[in-house]
Amino acid sequence: MKAYQIKTAAGIDGLTVSELPMPEPSAGQVLVRVRATSLNYRDTAVVSGRYPGQTLPVIPLSDGAGEVVAIGEGVTRVKVGDRVAGIFFQDWIAGKLTRVKIKSALGGAIDGMLAEYVVLNQEGVVLLPENLSYEEGASLPCAAVTAWQALVTRGGLAAGETVLLLGTGGVSIFALQFAKLLGAKVIITSSSDEKLERARLMGAHETINYKQFPEWQKTVWELTHKEGVDQVIEVGGAGTLDRSLQSARVGGRVSLIGVLGGAGEVNYVNILQKSIDVQGIYVGSREMFEAMNRAISLHQIQPVIDRVFPFDAAPDAYRYLQSGSHFGKVVIQL
Repeated sequence: MKAYQIKTAAGIDGLTVSELPMPEPSAGQVLVRVRATSLNYRDTAVVSGRYPGQTLPVIPLSDGAGEVVAIGEGVTRVKVGDRVAGIFFQDWIAGKLTRVKIKSALGGAIDGMLAEYVVLNQEGVVLLPENLSYEEGASLPCAAVTAWQALVTRGGLAAGETVLLLGTGGVSIFALQFAKLLGAKVIITSSSDEKLERARLMGAHETINYKQFPEWQKTVWELTHKEGVDQVIEVGGAGTLDRSLQSARVGGRVSLIGVLGGAGEVNYVNILQKSIDVQGIYVGSREMFEAMNRAISLHQIQPVIDRVFPFDAAPDAYRYLQSGSHFGKVVIQL
């Protein structure tokens, strides 16, 4: 079978197509014919050797969906023919994240999904919602579960609250869909008026072009009648964290998810004086994934796919993601 491997930390040009033996499921395992995978910003760090805890060589990508084509002895959770997605942390079924569970991250610590076939433990897969294609299902494991944990599992988002979303990548667009589902008001930022208009058509209530308004936290302050937002989905890291803290209300919540915004200074006094809950979000458990899937199925939510690349153009998919041109998810189809 064909699979991409990262053998050296040489960046995107280091992605290598390898011919590997067909994997076979052992007891408790399932063989999945991968139909689609999707990219996250984390994958650009892995291919450059900058991701903590990664191994080399490694088959990249945490996110993928496909069809179960064989099962090992004792498998009861799924059957041949089921449509499934792998969970990001293969060992994080429920409860809290631990150091041991972190070592089971697909496409970094262990081989991932950018292959024609993969073997996964039966505990490490979830059934896809029936309303989703393989491409849409492949977009869920990292970005969607991350947004769900931030807003719902730990965020406890309630109807009528206000959420600030930074940018229009995978996590933020899923967060927009979930916030709308829960009856929350959404403020979203982008450097593109075209993307902001798309977000507004999806249900965003207020939009801010951060190129036109670089002090966007002041705009957020005015839009919330000088109260601040209840929750911030913070994907920029140090480069945007201080503005996010200024945007949060007293007693608000900031979910730290990404590091897209580069370097910056943070005034931690805001955390203290405004009693802000700052929570680190590292994807989520299978339990969270399955709860999210129930909501997706019930409300017929459709993930937003920006572009789909063929398997042999996987490096181009990486480059497109790095360009920041996408709105929603970038997918590779097998």
